[in-house]
Amino acid sequence: MLVDSHCHLDFPDFAEELDAVVDRAQQAGIGRMVTICTYISRFDRILAVAERYDDILCTVGVHPHQAAEEFAITTVDTLVELSHHPKVIGLGETGLDYFYDKSPRDQQQECFRRHIRASLETGLPLIIHTRDADDDTMRIVKEEAAGQPVKGLLHCFSSGRALAEEAVEYGFTLSLSGIVTFKKSEELRAIVKDVPLDRILVETDAPYLAPIPFRGKRNEPAYVAHTAACVAEVKGVSAEELARVTTDNFFRLFDKAAQHKAAA
Repeated sequence: MLVDSHCHLDFPDFAEELDAVVDRAQQAGIGRMVTICTYISRFDRILAVAERYDDILCTVGVHPHQAAEEFAITTVDTLVELSHHPKVIGLGETGLDYFYDKSPRDQQQECFRRHIRASLETGLPLIIHTRDADDDTMRIVKEEAAGQPVKGLLHCFSSGRALAEEAVEYGFTLSLSGIVTFKKSEELRAIVKDVPLDRILVETDAPYLAPIPFRGKRNEPAYVAHTAACVAEVKGVSAEELARVTTDNFFRLFDKAAQHKAAA
């Protein structure tokens, strides 16, 4: 099977046909989907999706775009408390976005730090969004961790080689989206070629970033198979091997998901 390690199934894009979307994913061999939280204030919606389907897990966190709006309620205690639910397997998505700068950078950074502290307290991995903020992303992680082990992944990885190498050396995983299939992503594919296979996950970031041949359309979890096929070709392994390894990688990183593994 494959795992879509990052999608947004609570978004309005799926409201009218969520059952059909999940069914198509299952038919395509997607055995697990992780629907990602971007607003703590909307966590109940995330949880409702995860509780509705056996194959769907979830996270709790605040996207850097919403750091200002959700700043007051994004506390370490709140993140830890909400993460106790059995279906919550990670913290995020969190991180820094200096491309859009939809929230002030100081609030993005402090919100990110709170997620890292919650990760250290719970042992749950971080789901990190980083755009045009490579240096600050790893600096803040290392400052907050202060030598303690912290688990995490860089989601929808499309940054440069330096960040990829630093993140992998630190122990993080890179999650690859449909971007890796795009014609102009030669540099990204060259980086992926050199990333150890045991540090790779695949995702859709649905409803965004549909892979070739669906680019420009609404993305959905079933399409992660196309991203995985591209990554398998880049890595020089079979699609079956890529599926096996990335699924193993997922359950190793998100070890809380192991309690949901039996039916996989």
